[in-house]
Amino acid sequence: MTLPYFLRKDGSFGPLALAHRGFSLDGLENSMAAFHAAVELGTVHVETDVHTTADRLLVVFHDASLDRVTNAAGRIAELTGDEVTQARIGGVEPVPTFDQLVTALPGAKLNLDLKDWNSVGPMAEAIERHGIHSQVLVTSFSDRRRRAVLKRLDKRVASSAGSTLTALFVFLGPILPAALARRLLADVDVFQVPVRYGRFRVVSEGFIRRAHRIDRLVHVWTINERAEMERLLDLGVDGIVSDRLDLLKQVLIERDDWV
Repeated sequence: MTLPYFLRKDGSFGPLALAHRGFSLDGLENSMAAFHAAVELGTVHVETDVHTTADRLLVVFHDASLDRVTNAAGRIAELTGDEVTQARIGGVEPVPTFDQLVTALPGAKLNLDLKDWNSVGPMAEAIERHGIHSQVLVTSFSDRRRRAVLKRLDKRVASSAGSTLTALFVFLGPILPAALARRLLADVDVFQVPVRYGRFRVVSEGFIRRAHRIDRLVHVWTINERAEMERLLDLGVDGIVSDRLDLLKQVLIERDDWV
């Protein structure tokens, strides 16, 4: 059964265009301006990240500290919500809270990368409070952290494999019996992976075929070049995460696969 999260805007199943931290050519990643721009381009799938402040406010931000992309400094986990939301991304855009994102984009499907253990409780509480189980995908590099969120939810949500399960499938997938692979990946719907981990190639025709054989999808990040988008779509990936949603949209339009 295909979970609602994986359906496109018209309810069809096909390659997804996931806007990596929204869409901004000006470096305003994970800002409300970037999220609105992504939706205005026509996608409903937005990839983003969550951290939690010292006073348990769930905010949408990639790094553990504010230093790289804002006019402020300090670790989010050590700052109050007021201190974090007063920071300006690129000196312009405020750091959004998760509640602001959900409220502003009620129809969006959110690919949520859980960045720290402090966010496990607040993330689960927010999903329950907003009732957006069908609109979210929970992911984390840590399978333990990802599963900690899933255990706190009353309803099923989409989820992608963390680093450990992904590595297991990459290296042992060719010899794992399908039934055993399905059991090991019982709470996994998709592999969200780079083309390569260091010198190891992850995404290949064989990897995609093995994932599909056990009814798991494959999304690839972060792809910003037209030729690579074309190559991966030809291989049969189920989604592409990109900073260049504008370019990915054009590629999909030309393939008659943009909806």
